Amino acid sequence: MKKYQASIKTPFAHLGICINDDKLEAIDFIESENEIKPGNESTVNVCNQIRQYLDNPKASDRFDISCSLAGTPFQQKVWNELKNIPAGKVVTYGELAKKLGTSARAVGNACRRNPIPVVVPCHRVVSSSGIGGYAGDTSGDLLKIKSWLLQHEGSTIN
Repeated sequence: MKKYQASIKTPFAHLGICINDDKLEAIDFIESENEIKPGNESTVNVCNQIRQYLDNPKASDRFDISCSLAGTPFQQKVWNELKNIPAGKVVTYGELAKKLGTSARAVGNACRRNPIPVVVPCHRVVSSSGIGGYAGDTSGDLLKIKSWLLQHEGSTIN
């Protein structure tokens, strides 16, 4: 079981926040009734930036949070590219794959393994025929989270 240094209730989910060596390591969608108050400056910074995003997703183009992304070199390449997608914009798995010289399926698999959703905005990658999946699900609560995030940012999906 992960130990969270903070948690935040949001309109779309309760987020558990893991910080290690002052770097954001994971954000999980958790089942809990109680918020965990941040206990150090790094955790306060993460919580504040997430709250600012919730207040106005376009106020800051990107999160300014030091992250520790544990993954393969390819996954890290995809995740770093996701950070360049501004709030309110979407790209398709295929478009991102073409830019990175890989397949849409490989991009989708890297998005599925993103340890820091919202901050590393994998929700901004969609299917060419609709919203696509989120965190490996193509229906249910996780897809509702993706839909909420995209609507919050003012994105439109054809």
